[in-house]
Amino acid sequence: MSNIPAEYKLREFSVAEYHQMAEIGLLRPEERVELLNGRIVEMPPIGPRHNYAVGALHAKLTIMLGDHAVCFCQGPVRLDNFSEPQPDIAVVRGPRERYLDAHPTPADALLVIEVSDATLAYDRGEKLKAYATAAIPEYWIVDIRRQRVDVYTEPDGDRYRSHAVVSRNQRLASRAFPNDSVDVNEILRG
Repeated sequence: MSNIPAEYKLREFSVAEYHQMAEIGLLRPEERVELLNGRIVEMPPIGPRHNYAVGALHAKLTIMLGDHAVCFCQGPVRLDNFSEPQPDIAVVRGPRERYLDAHPTPADALLVIEVSDATLAYDRGEKLKAYATAAIPEYWIVDIRRQRVDVYTEPDGDRYRSHAVVSRNQRLASRAFPNDSVDVNEILRG
């Protein structure tokens, strides 16, 4: 994109257009893509450690939260008319049935989690800004390479005012559920 002349404008796609592309087969079901800021972003393949961390978190949060919230794994969250990312985990208000005909929105979100291996710059950059702008109250980045979890809270414009790092041998609790915590070692094995 850096070679595009300044007088040229990139065409943004809306969420409705994105869904139409999938319906007519321009985007295949097996493609790992998401829509962010009007651009269709192809995601890299999921590696074993990424897959393990997502599975461990999803299992733990589903049991821990019970009927207090809904935990979606790699499902869409519609941020606005031009962004529908697919976070690795989205913890949203229940009941689950409210999402039969519509994806969760920022008003539904309690916590969004991205597990990051090959996508750390994207998750800390454009994706963080998109989640903050949409006022997602809490955003975790599980950093597989550095063996830590970055916790962002207090969205303010396109950034978060609060950032904390939780490392191995520590416990992690969401602000939405402060009495329920996850052992970081259970997520980041090896």
